[in-house]
Amino acid sequence: MTKPKGPVLFDLEHSPPPRPGDAARQPETLHADLPEAPSPAEAPPVPDLGEPAPTGKAMTAVATLATRRPSRLARWFWSLLVGLVGTLVSIAAWNFVTGLVASNPILGWAVAALIAAFGLVVLLIVIKEVSVFARLKRIDTLHHAAAQGLAAADLGAARKVVQGLTAIYSGREDTRWGRQRLKDREGDVFDAEGLLHLAETELLAPLDAQARREVEAAARQVATVTALVPLALADVFAALTSNIRMIRRIGEIYGGRSGTLGSLRLLRAVMSHLVATGAVAVGDDMLEPILGGGLLGKLSRRFGEGLVNGALTARVGVAAMEVCRPLPFAPGTRPSVRGIVSTALSGLFSKDK
Repeated sequence: MTKPKGPVLFDLEHSPPPRPGDAARQPETLHADLPEAPSPAEAPPVPDLGEPAPTGKAMTAVATLATRRPSRLARWFWSLLVGLVGTLVSIAAWNFVTGLVASNPILGWAVAALIAAFGLVVLLIVIKEVSVFARLKRIDTLHHAAAQGLAAADLGAARKVVQGLTAIYSGREDTRWGRQRLKDREGDVFDAEGLLHLAETELLAPLDAQARREVEAAARQVATVTALVPLALADVFAALTSNIRMIRRIGEIYGGRSGTLGSLRLLRAVMSHLVATGAVAVGDDMLEPILGGGLLGKLSRRFGEGLVNGALTARVGVAAMEVCRPLPFAPGTRPSVRGIVSTALSGLFSKDK
C-alpha cells in the first residue's frame, strides 16, 4: 500500500470520502463544488441605534395644534371674555366721543367719523368671512352631489353639477376658455362619468396644476427652514405658517376667495382628516424617489427632519386639494404625494450627493 503524495481534496457533497486503498487512484487535485460566499458589500447597513429616525416633529405639532378642541369651559370663558371686553371698549369709546364732542365739537366729530369708518371696515370683513364660509359650503355641496351622481350614474344630476360648477367660475377670466369648450362639448356626452370627466379636464385641470405648484413650494420651504434654521420652535412656526398660506392659496385657486377664518377652518378640516386616517407619518418609502433606499438614515438629524416635514406638508397639500376641489378626483388624476415630494425636494437633495 502506497501513500498518496501531496494533498487530497474531498468532494463532500457529491461523493463519499475515499477509502485508503483508493487513494492512489484519486487525482492529486479535486475541485470542491461549494456554494459561493456572500460579498461583504451585499450586507445590509448596520443601523445607527444612537440616533432615532426622523419623525417630522414640526408637522406633528402643527397637526396637534390644528386639531385640538378646547373644552366647553374654555370656550365659555373666551366667549364671555370677548363679549365683556367688547362691551367695555364700546362704552369707553362712546363716553370718550360724547365728551370730546361736548368740549370740542370739530375734533369730537372727526374722531367719531374715524370710529365709524373703523366699524364699517370691521363689518365688511365680517361680511367677507361669512361669504367665504357660504362659498365653501357651496363647493362642499357640489362635491358631494358629484360623488352621488357618479355612484348612481345619474346624467341629470351630473348636468346640474356641471351647471353649478360653471356658475362658480363664471366671473373668473382664467376659466373663460375652459368654460367655453365645456359648453361646446357637453351636449355630445350622454353619461354621467363622461360629462364630469369632461368638466374636470376643461375646467379643473389648469387649477390642479396651479394648486400642485403651491404644494411643491410649501413643501420646499418647510424642508429648507427645518434643515437650515437651528432655532427652537422655528420649524414649528415655519410649518404652521407655510401650511396655512398653502391651504389659503389652494382655497383661492378652487374657490376664488378666501379669508382668515376660512383658512383656519380648512386647516382644521384637513388636519382632522389626516389624523383620523393615520396619515401624519412618513418613512423611507415616500422619500425613496429623492434619496434612494436607506439614505435617510445616513443624513444628519436636521436634514432628515426637513425631508420628513416637507413630505408631510405635501400630504397636507394633497388633502387640501381634495377638500377644496368642487369635484372628486377621477381615478388616475389624483396627484401623487411621492411625485410632488420628488419634484419639490429633488433640487435640494439629489441622489448623486
